[in-house]
Formats: sequence, structure tokens, C-alpha cells
Amino acid sequence: MRLLLIAIFAAWATPLAAQQSPDPNIVPTAPPRDQPPSPTIFAEPVALFIAACDANGDAVVTPAELTPCVARSYPPAGGAAPESIGYIQFADWAERWLGDRNALPSPFETDSDADNRITLAELQAQFAKTFTRFDRDKNGAVKRSELLTLDSGRGLGGGGAGQRPGGDQRRRR
Repeated sequence: MRLLLIAIFAAWATPLAAQQSPDPNIVPTAPPRDQPPSPTIFAEPVALFIAACDANGDAVVTPAELTPCVARSYPPAGGAAPESIGYIQFADWAERWLGDRNALPSPFETDSDADNRITLAELQAQFAKTFTRFDRDKNGAVKRSELLTLDSGRGLGGGGAGQRPGGDQRRRR
């Protein structure tokens, strides 16, 4: 009886052990069946903000819609708009409007005169630059498809977020 139990346990444990320690040289060709495939389409937090500035609901954002939208989000705590905000208040703004205190644009790239303060004009100028970056067809408006980022380094056999097969984790732009 003891021998039979040992044989059953050994038969059961061997495939389990093989699953827990796969050969590190073999790259999987498909995600596990119990998990969805890795996403290949992303939207930056700033892209989500820009998409939310679509005032007329046509799924296209123009500079005429973006500028007042940015102004409505400034300052982060509401109330009367100050002349400028510090980096901590900017982080508060980013957390509220972009979803994270560390989301881009950073206060360092937004603060164009490097005075450690961010004015509404500086924030709007940063959004204008970002808008231009997203306007891939250069028609002066940004449609939803332009706000998406495709990450071809993911998918079958790819690693986790920001990872390429082979462990290379350079950021894609």
C-alpha cells in the first residue's frame, strides 16, 4: 500500500515540478491559457487627458478644445487660479488629472523658465508640444487613433510591461 501511495504521489508531483521550473532557455510561444494575451495598444495618461478635452463629442480634439480644457484643470486644488504653482502642487495636479503624481509631462519639462514654478501658460505650452507630437498626420487635430501607442515588442513570447524578449527593457517612443 505504501509503495502504491509513493508511486501515485511521484506521478502527480513530477509534472507539477516540471511546470514550476521550466527551462529558462525556452521562450514560451503563447501566454498561459488562464491569462489573456499581453496588450499591445496603450494610451499614455496625457493622451487620456487630451481625449477627455473633446468638447463637441466628435472624437477629435483641436487646439481650440485643448487650451480651455487645460485651463479648467488649473490649479490642482480648485479655487482662484494662482499665478503659478510649485512642483508639489504640479504633482497634485498630475495625480488628479493624469492619474499618477509621476505621470508625464514632468514638472521639469513643463517649467520652461526653470524657476521651480509652473504657470498656466507653461502648462498650456507643454500640452501644445504634446499635442503636436500626437498629431501624426499634421492636420491640426488629434483623433483617437493618434492618441494610441502600439507596442510591437509585446505579444506572443514577450515579457511583461516594458519588457522585450531577452530581458531588454529599454523604453520605446
